[in-house]
Amino acid sequence: MGKARAKGARAKAPGAPEQARGGRARPNPNPFEVKVNRQKFQVLGRKTRHDVGLPGVSRARAIRKRTQTLLKEYKERDKSNVFRDRRFGEYNSGLSAEEKMARRFALEQQRQHEKKNIYNLNEDEELTHYGQSLADIEKHNEVLDSDSDTEERGTLSAELTLAHFGGGGLVQSTSQQPGQGGERPRSRKELIEELIAKSKQEKRERQAQREDALELTERLDRDWKGIQNLLARKAPPSQDRDRKEKPQPDAYDMMVRELGFEMKAQPSNRMKTEEELAKEEQERLEHLEAERVRRMLGKDEDAAAQKPTHVSADDLNDGFVLDKDDRRLLSYKDGKMNVQEEQSEGAGDSSDGEGEGEDSGEGSSEGDTEDSGGSDSHSDLGSDVDSEEDSGGLAQEPRPTPGARPAGGGQGAREAAGTELPYTFAAPESSEDLKSLLSGKSMEEQLLVVERIQKCHHPSLAVGNKAKLEKLFGFLLEYVGDLATSDPPDLRVIDKLVVQLYNLCQMFPESASESVRFVLRDAMHDLEGTIEAKGRAPYPGLDVLVYLKIAGMLFPTSDFWHPVVTPALVCMSQLLTKCPVLSLQDAVKGLFLCCVFLDYVALSRRFIPELINFLLGILYTATPNTQSQGYTLVHPFRPLGKNSELLLVSDKEDKATWQRRSLSLHWASGRKAQTEREANHTRLSCLAVCLALVQRCVLLYGALPAFHDITRPLRALLGQHLADHSHPRELQELCQSALTDMDAQERRYRPLICEKSKPVPLKLFTPRLVKVLEFGKKQGSSKEEQERRRLVHKHRREFKGAVREIRKDNQFLARMQLSEIMERDAERKRKVKQLFNSLAEQEGEWKALKRKKFKK
Repeated sequence: MGKARAKGARAKAPGAPEQARGGRARPNPNPFEVKVNRQKFQVLGRKTRHDVGLPGVSRARAIRKRTQTLLKEYKERDKSNVFRDRRFGEYNSGLSAEEKMARRFALEQQRQHEKKNIYNLNEDEELTHYGQSLADIEKHNEVLDSDSDTEERGTLSAELTLAHFGGGGLVQSTSQQPGQGGERPRSRKELIEELIAKSKQEKRERQAQREDALELTERLDRDWKGIQNLLARKAPPSQDRDRKEKPQPDAYDMMVRELGFEMKAQPSNRMKTEEELAKEEQERLEHLEAERVRRMLGKDEDAAAQKPTHVSADDLNDGFVLDKDDRRLLSYKDGKMNVQEEQSEGAGDSSDGEGEGEDSGEGSSEGDTEDSGGSDSHSDLGSDVDSEEDSGGLAQEPRPTPGARPAGGGQGAREAAGTELPYTFAAPESSEDLKSLLSGKSMEEQLLVVERIQKCHHPSLAVGNKAKLEKLFGFLLEYVGDLATSDPPDLRVIDKLVVQLYNLCQMFPESASESVRFVLRDAMHDLEGTIEAKGRAPYPGLDVLVYLKIAGMLFPTSDFWHPVVTPALVCMSQLLTKCPVLSLQDAVKGLFLCCVFLDYVALSRRFIPELINFLLGILYTATPNTQSQGYTLVHPFRPLGKNSELLLVSDKEDKATWQRRSLSLHWASGRKAQTEREANHTRLSCLAVCLALVQRCVLLYGALPAFHDITRPLRALLGQHLADHSHPRELQELCQSALTDMDAQERRYRPLICEKSKPVPLKLFTPRLVKVLEFGKKQGSSKEEQERRRLVHKHRREFKGAVREIRKDNQFLARMQLSEIMERDAERKRKVKQLFNSLAEQEGEWKALKRKKFKK
């Protein structure tokens, strides 16, 4: 015992190594491996986390904690055996224990008495009547009161006595029945069922009597209504009174009835696509051209159409189709019958040219096709004689329609067909080809030619038609320029051709914009070349002005930047700035550019200083020159010189005879010489246009601060014109309305002033003291900045710690999964090895048995 105690004492000595579970002694820790976290200084209120730790202790503690928490959750990941207390009010702290118990008891009673199924009539449920259970009432256990006043309640029927008491005479009679008739006595249940059957029988009889009485009543009512009219001498006035007192239907009821009787929508054919419409239009025009060529050549197809055709012997002639109504109109004139003789079919169907022949629509397409059924009938073109102005909507001069023949004979038909406008045209390859097609024709015919070229070469009909129509836009633009430079300029044709240009621009916007930009680029190149050569440049011709106007009509002018409109704006600004006003034609051209400018900026409301400067110059040239003006003119106008009083009119007779009219662009061409009176009238018209433009500018730019900077010279010039009482009344009214509009505009801006700032102090020699909060990277930061950096640093540290813990958790789970896999593999190997061993034992036994048999 002493030796054992000594051994135990030696084993538990502090210096001796600890005994491990497996029996092996764990060595003493190396003092150099002990981790010591020393605390530099103590801080009050801070928890100390600095301690002495052995290597591996913290890791074992972490593994133990994960085993208790994370591993437990991992093993129970597919289990849902969680106990939850669902008793009423268990988690409601607002209820006391007595209230919880009372509510639970009430719910339990409610669950017991509520019906599980409302359609289950056999469910056990206690039904009551006047507080008594129906089950007790059916047992007939009612206690009769002998003190009742009613005699019936005090008497008992024999059946009831027999059923409940089983005595009396009824019992004796029933007891004698088995002896008399040999029947057994009935039980109480059978007697009760018999009573129930009798009560039901009585109920059915009462129901049958009630139905018979109701049927008899209805029959009497019908019979009475039948003989009531015979007994009455006249109709009862109540019906008339009821009719009169019927309320009249209001507007809503009448509208509902009208909507009920309206015709419902009928199905119609689908709308044709653009390609199908273009194909039909091309076929129609080709058919019309074939008819015109046939009539021009004098080929008589009626004779060919009237030739007898071969008819077989068994032909029933059931393919006859009546193309038109050949009945004659019967009328009477002066008491005599008058039968109109049908005129020639060709002239009768289309006697009014394109106006009626083309309006006939598709109804005559089949007739026209079958009339030309000869050898050169063009019957494969399923076209009809339709209106040529479906899309253009232009009025046309009456011309002979296809199929129409003059009464003079074949020679007249050929001449008419020769003078008729062709229906198909080849696409022009150059501007000269287009000019040859359009020259010598009226405005309506020129528009028809351009429209038919577009229809015959629609992009959906052939591959190369797109390029042809793109070239056609450029050729039309050149033709419009030629019309503008002609003498006199044909502005009506230009106005109508703009529609065709717009249609082509919508189809091919890129090529159209390129063509317009090329024209404007060419005009600006000529202007710059003239300025470099002569130092100044005159206003361009009318063609450039028309191009600028057309550009604003074809393309959107409200965009911030546009590849066509923006260069056009720059071009007009250059013209108003660099081209001096030397004649009335220049003034008219400049005012036209101002009108185009305002049309461009009507939506975007861009401020154009060149426009305002030009209008100021025009107003200045219409007033006598004075030295003290209060404002300065800008190029291209001069305060003194030859043309400084270009629009000044001093003749009072010319002022009195002037009437305000629109200023025509024919004056801009300057080809026709003007008399002195016409020139003065033109000057006054230019002044009227300028005043109208000033009024438009006031309404357009009145709210802009930049416009208010130039109101002073405008007011001065308008005041001078208003002070001149020799001006016509219309000009004075324009001046007064412009001044009124300028006064009515609110001043919505503040003048530009220098921003107020603190005065710069003088330099002093006093040192500037800066509070240094911390040294290093945090030097010079404020308290808020330090708090923000501290929070950022803490967040970064916590984030790294969380990521590290998540990584360790994943590694722990991976080790657990690997250990499970290894255990399953070891178990499988063990079982396989056990199977192999058992098989080997069986094989050995079999071999031993076989050897024994062999030895025997």
